[in-house]
Amino acid sequence: MKFHLSINPGQNIFTAHGAGYVQVNELRYEQPIIVTPDQVLKDWPARSFAALTEEDFSHFLAYKPEVLILGTGEQHRFAHPQLYRALTAAGIGVECMSTPAACRTYNILSAEDRRVVVGILFD
Repeated sequence: MKFHLSINPGQNIFTAHGAGYVQVNELRYEQPIIVTPDQVLKDWPARSFAALTEEDFSHFLAYKPEVLILGTGEQHRFAHPQLYRALTAAGIGVECMSTPAACRTYNILSAEDRRVVVGILFD
C-alpha cells in the first residue's frame, strides 16, 4: 500500500522552514504569522513567546478552529493555560510545539480537512 500526502489545490501548506523563517506555498515569512488552509495573516499582534498575552490567543476565536497549533520557535515550550483559557472554554484544542513540528503537524491536519489554524513564532 502506498501512502502519500494529498493536498487540495489552493490550500496553504508549509513548503519550508529554517532558522528565523517559514515558507507557505513557496512564499517566505520572517515575522509571526497565522496560517489557515485559506489565509496567511501577517497582522497577528504577538511578537515573541515570552510576551504572549490572553489577547494574542483570543485572536484565534474568530477562526473557529478545532485545534490551534502554536509554533514556539526552535524550542518546544508550553504556554501557560491561563493565556488560552478562552479557547479551551470554547472547545478548541491548543497544542504547543516547536515551529518545525508545528509546520509538519499543520500540513497533516490540513490535508485531512481538519479545521486547523497555526500561529508561528520564531523565538
